[in-house]
Amino acid sequence: MMGLIGKKIGMTQIFAADGSVVPVTVIQTGPCVVVQKKETAKDGYEALQLGFGGKKAQRVNKPEQGHMAKAAKGGFQVLREFRSADVSFYAVGQEIKLEDLFKIGDHIDVTGTSKGRGFTGVIKRWSFAGFPAARGTHEYFRHGGSIGNRSYPGRVFKGKKMAGHWGDERVTVQNLEVVQIRSDDNFLLVKGAVPGSPKGVVLIRPSVKVRKNGSSRDSSAA
Repeated sequence: MMGLIGKKIGMTQIFAADGSVVPVTVIQTGPCVVVQKKETAKDGYEALQLGFGGKKAQRVNKPEQGHMAKAAKGGFQVLREFRSADVSFYAVGQEIKLEDLFKIGDHIDVTGTSKGRGFTGVIKRWSFAGFPAARGTHEYFRHGGSIGNRSYPGRVFKGKKMAGHWGDERVTVQNLEVVQIRSDDNFLLVKGAVPGSPKGVVLIRPSVKVRKNGSSRDSSAA
């Protein structure tokens, strides 16, 4: 499924035609450049590798220079691959702009890396209720309680909710509505929040699910 690479700028709000306030996330989306084409005859599948974000020449090593030479657009900070039903319509070095794939009212899926929260306990990480702060509870106010079993199976089950690293995970938010497209600045304004911190890299694709109150774009469209 074709898509674009973007960078989360931050959140703001705009006014709709009826005067209501709409919270939006601003995403800078390119333009993205086709760096490589994957074709069924050679690679076994159809896909495009896109480049986003300029990179200084002295920071591009020789293997990267050779890989990006055909595009003749310099170096890129981010390379990502997108599957497509047919890549014959695209050429290496071609720029894919925001308005080529999306329009106002479309629904999209945005994938990014969530904010890292560090090592956290079970109350913050999993919303455990904790224990009552009364006599007889010893020090179990914010503990997770028992995690194991008796002699059988005699181990802690995989996936047990425990304290640990929270966040810094790949997250996809689905069915976000495109509110505005500002082609001059390559800005995409979507209703709601997207994962990650400002300046974080996100991937934008047409929505794969259909809303009850409206249909999304065809997920098989190139």
